[in-house]
Amino acid sequence: MSAVPPPRTDAAETDAAAPAGGAPSAKPARRALAFALLLGALGAALALLSSGRTWATATAVVAQGELPQKASGQDVTGVPGALAVVGLAALVAVFAVRGAGRTAVSGLLTLSGAGIVLGALLGNADTAALKAKAATATGMSDAGVHHVAHTAWPWVAAGGGVLLLAAGVLALVYGRRWPAMSGRYERAAGGPRTARGPRRAAAKPDLDRPEEIWKSLDRGEDPTA
Repeated sequence: MSAVPPPRTDAAETDAAAPAGGAPSAKPARRALAFALLLGALGAALALLSSGRTWATATAVVAQGELPQKASGQDVTGVPGALAVVGLAALVAVFAVRGAGRTAVSGLLTLSGAGIVLGALLGNADTAALKAKAATATGMSDAGVHHVAHTAWPWVAAGGGVLLLAAGVLALVYGRRWPAMSGRYERAAGGPRTARGPRRAAAKPDLDRPEEIWKSLDRGEDPTA
């Protein structure tokens, strides 16, 4: 008579359902990883691109007439461009470290994005760079500028900073579940070592060659054995 299997307990049912329930929990982390890479790379690219474009234009008044002046993002403030490089490096470094180091780098990525936004917004209303260029062009330290106009590039830089900021937030929230670049290079130091094959037995010396006999004697072997 065959034995009736005991009824399954709640713990057994939970263990059986664990693999099915555990798989979906990894999906948000994978999505966050893809979004962080996309947002971070795009944000850094926008900040770097906009920092080299014209942010403001004006005219400087001289005796002969008016001289058009323009100031790029680097002329106004070097903050967005510099922090874009820092943010891009932090985005790469997120996958090279783990644990507390990853949290620290994620925080740096977040602060880089916030700094770009702040620098772009402050530079959008700045006219110091235009006045400095007007003074250089006219040779007068107190040269004024007129018809000041600002382009949309500061806002593009600010948008890039927002994207970097979002990538940093994703790294802070989900970064602990992301893989590290060095993971595939790690090997267990105490793992089983590959067994070597049996050591090959030394070939017997040729008794017809005296040099082979002397080599065997030097090694402490009996050539006649």
